Amino acid sequence: MAAINDVADLSNEGDIAVLTLNSPPVNALSAGVREGIHTGIEKAIADDSVKAIVLICDGRTFIAGADITEFGKAPKGPSLFDAQKMIEDAPKPVVAAIHGTALGGGLEVALTCHYRVAVPSARCGLPEVNLGLLPGAGGTQRLPRIVGPEKAVQMVTSGVPMPAKQCAEVGLVDELAGEDSLRADAIAFASKIVAEGRPLKKVRDSNEKVEAARGKPEIFDNIRKAIARKTRGFLAPEYNIQCIEAAVNLPFDEGIKVEQKLFMELMTGPQSAAQRHVFFAERQVWKIPGIAKDIEQIPVKKVGIIGAGTMGGGISMNFVNAGIPVVIVERDQAPLDKGLGVIRKNYERTASKGRITAADVETRMGLLSGDTDMKALADCDLIIEAVFENMDVKQDIFKQLDEICKPGAILATNTSALNIDEIASVTKRPEAVIGLHFFSPANVMRLLEVVRADKTSDAVIATSMAIAKKIGKIAALVGVCPGFVGNRILAQRQREANKLIMEGAMPWDVDRVLFDFGLPMGPFAMSDLAGLDLGWRKETSNPDGVLRDRLVELERRGQKTGKGFYDYDENRTATPSKEVEDIIIEFSEKTQHTRRDVSDDEILERCVYPMINEGFKILEEGKAIRASDIDIVWINGYGWPVYRGGPMFYGQQIGLDKVLAKMQEFEKAHGPEFKPSALLERMVAEGKSYAEMGF
Repeated sequence: MAAINDVADLSNEGDIAVLTLNSPPVNALSAGVREGIHTGIEKAIADDSVKAIVLICDGRTFIAGADITEFGKAPKGPSLFDAQKMIEDAPKPVVAAIHGTALGGGLEVALTCHYRVAVPSARCGLPEVNLGLLPGAGGTQRLPRIVGPEKAVQMVTSGVPMPAKQCAEVGLVDELAGEDSLRADAIAFASKIVAEGRPLKKVRDSNEKVEAARGKPEIFDNIRKAIARKTRGFLAPEYNIQCIEAAVNLPFDEGIKVEQKLFMELMTGPQSAAQRHVFFAERQVWKIPGIAKDIEQIPVKKVGIIGAGTMGGGISMNFVNAGIPVVIVERDQAPLDKGLGVIRKNYERTASKGRITAADVETRMGLLSGDTDMKALADCDLIIEAVFENMDVKQDIFKQLDEICKPGAILATNTSALNIDEIASVTKRPEAVIGLHFFSPANVMRLLEVVRADKTSDAVIATSMAIAKKIGKIAALVGVCPGFVGNRILAQRQREANKLIMEGAMPWDVDRVLFDFGLPMGPFAMSDLAGLDLGWRKETSNPDGVLRDRLVELERRGQKTGKGFYDYDENRTATPSKEVEDIIIEFSEKTQHTRRDVSDDEILERCVYPMINEGFKILEEGKAIRASDIDIVWINGYGWPVYRGGPMFYGQQIGLDKVLAKMQEFEKAHGPEFKPSALLERMVAEGKSYAEMGF
């Protein structure tokens, strides 16, 4: 065996050369890997004793994609195109031997090989769309020539990898190898090719499937319609489709030019920068400074949930989905039975759609039990309180838990805003108390705010982060303050949205601007969906002084009553309400607002810039570890568009100096609520990034 470089070796097995790459953790296409491929293939071609070449990887996977740490840096060594050309133009057959995943550039390398074999557990895909990109090394031109344009469009717009058995069915893989004998089987396959005198199959020259799709634009029109809602606002899916269209309608070399042009537009554009930021932020969020990596965690083998309502039921489903037994405690049998019934219906609905089996429903329900006695929580390792937002009620529950629960158990609250230090203060074990703020619907929403109280122990924090990962959440560690990170920032937007409709905008104006910005819905449409009477009480209602109270008392309670800020038809399609418009104008007059034209730019800046500013205050106070953690909260908990990277990234992308100038302008015009954060002022004055400031 001869070393090509630090990450590549070349050896001969009879007349078959085996080029092995080993660049942990995922054999990404770094400069060293590209050099290893280029030089290794070149040496094997020059060796007259070699009749065919097998390209294989050590470690847990085949080449899993580009080395994105090299993005934006000066290129070193052979380019990926150089390595691919060396493979594709080789006068001897090159066989890719695939295990693990062949993703992105990895699959693009495999597509330049003349043949491909894979173990059954392998998966192949082009997931670049998830980083706001498209395959930039011929993937959009070669893939449709093997699998057909329709399947290729599905693959590049979804980014979902295809299992090896399906790859074999569509011709992407020529033969399946044994799960534990890839190397030997790939060598045997290469020997068979040589013995049978099979041709050098260049994917680029295979035009049958793309030619068959010419003159059929409906292939692309249909997929555009199918993904329109999911991909709203994203550029990369459309650019991927345009590249497959080029593969169908243009010669290969012309299609490559289209791919390169569109790739560079995305690569240098703001959306991909935002999506790559999110990619790294999702990995960074798990790193907690000051907590030892080897800290002993608390085993969580049984979980208790207090409250069988919407939140309690949804939280419970997360744990039983992960195979962890749950006991739900309610005050009375009727709400307990109702809650368990709702959970069963949720699972049965999922089973009816084919996502789980009927047996899965019974297995999960078998992990659930219910009780009306708090003592049923005595043997639980983690207890999560999920009752309504009332400090007295929560403190009473935690006093009881303190007496009932075993030593070492984690006592968590699902509060969305209350002071967890106050909740912890009524126990004799404040170090065991933590906030686990799930977002509704809790069995669907990905975010979990893990709220560290003043006395929460490191072991409890580490365990909470680990359990979040186990149940499929993305967790952000935050500190105690009103609303924590997510709702504290949301309050800024809500305040300004409500002020803007008094000054001259209408609810549908505000909603439209924020929807067009990329949010799933605006604040007033969201209020209608949630119900305007959420948290409303008749005894404290003030219909003459509070807009929401007036609407509720007029039975305008939202979608459920067919009218809220909007009017709704039988399909819940919204239209602006003349009645609401008249009421808003009346309230404006009462509050002595002179109504004026409010531009879309002002709506966006008034709603979004205070959110960014509040994020700076949160960092300043140490309530979030990193600016990117705030972005993770808003992307996963509130639907901030991924292609805008989160509020903190967006602020830096548009220019923090611009944000500061607008905040100063708004402070003069509208008052102290717009006072800029001292940290924002300092960062602008010093011209530093978040990283340079330690955030």
